[in-house]
Amino acid sequence: MVQKATDAKKADGLFQGWEETLIWSCLQGVMGEIYVDDAVFARSAMAILGDFAFFAGKPDRELVMFKPEWCRQEFIIMVPQNAGWAEEIVCCYGENARKVSRYAIKKEPDVFDRDKLWLAAGLLPNGYECRLIDEDIYNACKASDWAGDLVSQYKDYETYRRLGLGAAILKDGEVVSGASSYSSYAGGIEIEIDTKEPYRRRGLAYACGARLISECLDRNLYPSWDAQNLWSVALAEKLGYHYSHTYEAYEIWGY
Repeated sequence: MVQKATDAKKADGLFQGWEETLIWSCLQGVMGEIYVDDAVFARSAMAILGDFAFFAGKPDRELVMFKPEWCRQEFIIMVPQNAGWAEEIVCCYGENARKVSRYAIKKEPDVFDRDKLWLAAGLLPNGYECRLIDEDIYNACKASDWAGDLVSQYKDYETYRRLGLGAAILKDGEVVSGASSYSSYAGGIEIEIDTKEPYRRRGLAYACGARLISECLDRNLYPSWDAQNLWSVALAEKLGYHYSHTYEAYEIWGY
């Protein structure tokens, strides 16, 4: 029977060596939750945070099918630890499971050129300004269709102020691009970055991404990056990161 892990650290060994900060957030009890097949002797585990669920240990169909009561969304990205978990996901969700490739980026704390980042952060067209996300910007993002994920994993601004960090670019008082913490863990954040469609291809994501990374480094936080697509890989590399490897995930519709 699927149970919420009362002591997330008991599942730590199942996720051993998996360098994914959303998993770390769950294991550390900062954000997200861990579910297991047995609260005392866990052989299978799921780490779930926001739109992501990671499966480790012995493949377990009941765990793959399990949806926490608090989870209201109809979409989730499932990441299997191995082929056995992938088979269970496909078996459970069939045509609703779309296999996709995602791109892991190396975690290298000393790789960034701070002078280059600050120069990049200032490369804005006339009429645009870059600001750290404050309460007003947080509320504007949360109310937005396209910018919601910049702050959506933090239930209120006080939680975001305490755990999160972000930068946004404004044009005439409107948020048009942002780089923010999708999630937080002890020692860093996982970056979420997006730009409102009419304002893309103007270097805004590059500028606010550079500002956020600079702020993280000033605060001794690691700005982790995981890429959904090759555009995101290219932007990460432009900011100083290096590609690590491609991995398999499943987008589940009708979750």
